[in-house]
Amino acid sequence: MIKKILVSQPKPSSDKSPYYDIEEDLGVDLVFRPFFKVEGLSAKEFRQQKVNILDYTAVVFTSRHAVDNYFNLAKEMRITIPEDMKYFCVIETIALYIQKYVQYRKRKVFFGNTGKIDSLIPTMTKHKTEKYLVPQSSVHTEALSELLDANKLKHKECVMYRTVSNGLTEEEVKNFDYDMLVFFSPTGVKALKENIPNFVQGDIKIAAFGPATAKEVEAQGLRLDLQAPSKEYPSMTGALRAFLEEEKKNK
Repeated sequence: MIKKILVSQPKPSSDKSPYYDIEEDLGVDLVFRPFFKVEGLSAKEFRQQKVNILDYTAVVFTSRHAVDNYFNLAKEMRITIPEDMKYFCVIETIALYIQKYVQYRKRKVFFGNTGKIDSLIPTMTKHKTEKYLVPQSSVHTEALSELLDANKLKHKECVMYRTVSNGLTEEEVKNFDYDMLVFFSPTGVKALKENIPNFVQGDIKIAAFGPATAKEVEAQGLRLDLQAPSKEYPSMTGALRAFLEEEKKNK
């Protein structure tokens, strides 16, 4: 029976998070503990890439980290983002998150519906004249760049943030008694093995968000029990709820 779940993300800042509904409705205990933290590049480090933010008319956001670090760097470099800058986000939650920094206007904020960049491509190709800037983590694949090339879109990738390990304490390792682990990045999966080298999965269920995370779970010789996003469940919370409900039904 799944009772205690480790979610490798920071604790949600809003009381209205769907995670809390899952806890209440399904009687599980969710523990939020990121295995890594995200650090933004300094303006000095960013300048070494010789990328001028204002040379681009649109930004592609694949995560909230990308949003935070794009606007933080602009502020640090004293760059005023033009009012007519367009924002293309892989999913609506990221599009809504932009409101933290700019006034949300439908005519300049676009989003996909699956959490994958593919669902955003048809919208981007309608805006073929834009020059797209893609803020990324220091750990990334070339898949996104290749996809934009294939669709003849003008784009430039740049690194704006990096992930660093956020190791478990001795006490946390000793009391590692979870029934399920939920990962959101390959870095998180690797960090599990770094923190607990003799980790044995056994009956522990593992969930992964995104194809790269799922791939890393298998690369580490672990069993993947749940993958999101899917056609049916674009979010991890939706997929997790359905998985737990199914588990409960089968008990």
